[in-house]
Amino acid sequence: MAEKLIGPNKGKKLVIKVEGNKYWRFPIKTEVFKKGDDYVRKISRYFTENIKILAETKNLDDGQYFLVVAEKIVAIAQGRSYFLKEINPGFWAKFLSNYVTKTPYGIGLGSPWTMELAIKEIGLVRILLATMVAAVTRPFGIKGLFYKIAGQEAAAIDGPTAYSLYPSNMSAKLGPKDPQQVADKIKSEILNPKSQINSKFKISHSNFLGVVIIDANDLGQKVLGNSTGLDNQLIEKIFSDNPMGQADEQTPMVIVVRG
Repeated sequence: MAEKLIGPNKGKKLVIKVEGNKYWRFPIKTEVFKKGDDYVRKISRYFTENIKILAETKNLDDGQYFLVVAEKIVAIAQGRSYFLKEINPGFWAKFLSNYVTKTPYGIGLGSPWTMELAIKEIGLVRILLATMVAAVTRPFGIKGLFYKIAGQEAAAIDGPTAYSLYPSNMSAKLGPKDPQQVADKIKSEILNPKSQINSKFKISHSNFLGVVIIDANDLGQKVLGNSTGLDNQLIEKIFSDNPMGQADEQTPMVIVVRG
């Protein structure tokens, strides 16, 4: 199952300096995650196998480290990703999606399918309120109020993009359910001695900080769950250049080591 740690993705750097510290970001290439996967155990296993590889080349006693996981693979495994043919957009979804700005890096709510998911997940009243407030304030240069009102659940919804791997190129998805609990569960699984593949290798409780669930692309970063004790803003800065990549890299997990 394990894939060896790879170098930085194309156009990305292995090391970034943030607030006076250096951070090494080691992407992990994985198989495609599917609906129904035991993602807590699967993610933990990828981490455990690859941290052993990393420990052979880098002294992990010198720096703390943590695992960052793309929210997409969690959402897919939780069954929160839907093929477009499974979604039947209604009138409001078709109407409201026309007023959402679309970018090359993600559709967001700019399609009837993702807007329909937002309406079902968050409620039509809240979406309408967010839309009206955004429409009134945008001419005055005030941006971002839509997602402040609609919430992070709306911001995490995304649709298909041509560069994404199957099935993400043909589906729309909600954000992961209970991302903070997910981060806590994965950390617990990793630190459980009985879950270690090689009993001779023990993860240092003092140097392993925990797990982060992140929603990141080339436009921005948002920590959804964090069991490391580090500030969310710091982690977002460490991932400001999106080292996971935005296309077919297939590296939805990154081990971060602070030098």
